[in-house]
Amino acid sequence: MTVEQTTTIVIGSGFAALAMAAELNRQGIKAIVMDGSGALKPHSSTPVTTGGIGLAELSERSEIVRLLEHYARRHELDLRPETRALELTRTHHRVSLNGQWRVRTASGTLSAHSVVFTRGALSQLRQVLHGAGVTTAAEVRARMHALGLYLVGVGDLALPTTQEILHQAKRVGQSISARVAASELGSATALA
Repeated sequence: MTVEQTTTIVIGSGFAALAMAAELNRQGIKAIVMDGSGALKPHSSTPVTTGGIGLAELSERSEIVRLLEHYARRHELDLRPETRALELTRTHHRVSLNGQWRVRTASGTLSAHSVVFTRGALSQLRQVLHGAGVTTAAEVRARMHALGLYLVGVGDLALPTTQEILHQAKRVGQSISARVAASELGSATALA
């Protein structure tokens, strides 16, 4: 099986994943978006709910999703809705653009510098953090960033608003861009 390289893998689907893909593209970051709903857990036959989002917010979000889908097609973003993450492993402790994370799928392996989880992929994130030795809530945010893991589309107590998700995607995109620039600078310095 071959290993495909990218800078960032987004695990999830829907609004948050599309927002993240668009923001990474704006930052010049190569990304692959894969579905997270079926990875490492069985599909649920539970009907989709609005999750407490009001009708006006739902209508606004639907319009933004339509615009993001158009943006994704126009910019040929790498969206793989049929690809599911089967296993996520950390390859080594040193941060590099060659990939510190490997995601095994049914069709191969993806290697990435950073991984972004959306709301639909929270169970996978919990498993990865536990496997990395992160066991308390107090250390989650700092350890996630240090490991190159990010979370978009999740609020403190309730579903975040459309604006909050867009702001989360922008902050994560900027953080990943800064990590990539620092890694490139470190690689160039090592070669000099």
